[in-house]
Amino acid sequence: MSYDSTDLPRVRQRHGRIPSHTSAPRIPGWAADRQLPPGAARPRSYTGPHRNLRLLRRACRWQRRVAAFAALGYFALFLALTVEVPELMTRPAPGGLPTGLVLALLQLPVTWLAVVLYEFTARRYVDPLARRVRRHAHSSDARQEPQP
Repeated sequence: MSYDSTDLPRVRQRHGRIPSHTSAPRIPGWAADRQLPPGAARPRSYTGPHRNLRLLRRACRWQRRVAAFAALGYFALFLALTVEVPELMTRPAPGGLPTGLVLALLQLPVTWLAVVLYEFTARRYVDPLARRVRRHAHSSDARQEPQP
């Protein structure tokens, strides 16, 4: 393979402009601070104005995952038992009903439990973070001067 520049594909011209191979690619201002030397670890910011937003997003994600896994996990377990162990599902449970029907009827309380868990974690963890973010937003709005 040759390192001759004539082997390189031609660069397309756009709107009459001639591209330059010597100019470095422009880095947008919002990404300039993200440029790191190769192999360097990105410093983590544990403080700053967006820390509360990151914590709020993390708490909301955790909350959604736990509630979804509680409800959907039980449903998936019920389906797996129905497919893999049908003789267990047809066996009578205490009260005379088949075990499959009892497990199917338990899906409603499990879903309610997931909703209660969701509400509890929202009030305990997410709402205080949301209040902190709202309070920080109001205080930063008050510090800004009105523009004419």
